[in-house]
Amino acid sequence: MAEDQESPIRPEFPIGRVKKIMKLDKDINKINSEALHLITYSTELFLHFLAEKSAVVAVEKKRKTVSLDHLRTAVKRHQPTSDFLLDSLPLPSQPVRHTKTASDKKAPPPPPVGTRRIDDFFSKGKAKVADSA
Repeated sequence: MAEDQESPIRPEFPIGRVKKIMKLDKDINKINSEALHLITYSTELFLHFLAEKSAVVAVEKKRKTVSLDHLRTAVKRHQPTSDFLLDSLPLPSQPVRHTKTASDKKAPPPPPVGTRRIDDFFSKGKAKVADSA
């Protein structure tokens, strides 16, 4: 008789994280455990669906890796998904073609805006010591 009883199916996504995401909505105060499981399973099914459709597009374009463009094409082909998801996907970026020269390889990339290199910090300290002497 123990063989007849099936063990409960566990979702692949962590239920606690799904609950935290759901609680980000200010209109949601309490979440029923059955509703939480249902939303977790439906999210898994939806992502499996998107992955399969994106893989089909990648195979059609003779690619081995699924890219954002393949995902966008899969979403565009499925009208219900396209209605709500297409606006949320990032726009495809234009590839920048830059030929590297010998000078590009030697120069370090510039630091982010608002930051300084540590070399500048120490060189300014040495200048202060030299000025005081």
